[in-house]
Amino acid sequence: MKQCWLDIRAANGLKPALCQEAIHRGFDAIVAADPADLAGLPPTVTRVLLPGAELPDGFGDADLVVLDRRVHGESARLAQHHPGTRFGRYVEVTDAESLADACESVCQDPCTVLRFADPTNIPLEIVLAAAADAHGLIITTVERAEEAPVFLGVLEHGPDGVMLAPSAPGEPGRLKDAVEERTADLELVELTVTAVTHAGMGERACVDTCTYLAKDEGILVGSRAKGLVLCVSETHPLPYMPTRPFRVNAGAIMSYTLAGGGHTRYLSELRAGSVVLAVGADGRTRPTVVGRVKIETRPLLSIDAVADTGEPVNLIVQDDWHVRILGPGGAVLNSTALRPGDRILGYLPQRERHVGYPIDELCYEQ
Repeated sequence: MKQCWLDIRAANGLKPALCQEAIHRGFDAIVAADPADLAGLPPTVTRVLLPGAELPDGFGDADLVVLDRRVHGESARLAQHHPGTRFGRYVEVTDAESLADACESVCQDPCTVLRFADPTNIPLEIVLAAAADAHGLIITTVERAEEAPVFLGVLEHGPDGVMLAPSAPGEPGRLKDAVEERTADLELVELTVTAVTHAGMGERACVDTCTYLAKDEGILVGSRAKGLVLCVSETHPLPYMPTRPFRVNAGAIMSYTLAGGGHTRYLSELRAGSVVLAVGADGRTRPTVVGRVKIETRPLLSIDAVADTGEPVNLIVQDDWHVRILGPGGAVLNSTALRPGDRILGYLPQRERHVGYPIDELCYEQ
């Protein structure tokens, strides 16, 4: 789990409220310039002292003291006089020299707090690459909570945490939400195919994502919001055409798909930059950015199925054997080869939909 640090050095009168919010939301550390601001904080947070130009006479209750070598000098001397205190380093990366300092720190210091002056992730990539075999904690400052996922995704794994200096209550909570954002696993069910029929001509949508999809991963698609089928990506070889591991030949344009947060979207609504939920055969999920949606006129195939609970499910896809869905255990099934009695994987949302949002109301889809 990535760490959240609260920086109250410039919070002035908001310090008590911000600290209470951070403690309530389970922040990992609170950072202050004055040891007095760390007094009385519970043991559930790490008390971090990041002083200004003048070092205080003592470090008070600080569990960790983070120093800027260019301002405070080397911490080795202070460490001799404070054997029970951990020391880390603060580095503001503005040029090649400070970038080298940052790379040195992440390799040898127990904790490094980084601030990057320029709007590029290249310096952070270099620092993370330098720290590949190191074990120190790396914390990166962010200006806004919304930036956290960007920093935490650099080189796939990002730093160990982010630090925010909020200007108003509520911002610590938004940072925590941004850091902890993940999609819940789904409880997939087995459906029994009851009919497979040719449905004539119509428009179908291929959803091309900005990431590779796994061999047992696709998106959930269905004609009814309360019954969806797991359509697999084109990661499995077929004759006559190359694999496209970023693509799901998903279904007719009016079909629903899950977009995260329990919301549904019509396939026809998806655009470059939209987010859909990639789902694995074991129910794991992850938000996936759409790079392109291809809508073309094709022959269509209607697949009817039923859950063991009696819930009817329908999926309309392109009528071609390279359109595949997943069965139990991640079995890859050609849609045109399905027969009544075959078992496929699906998901049964429990609530009706209104403009994509779950809602409790009377609604029949047939």
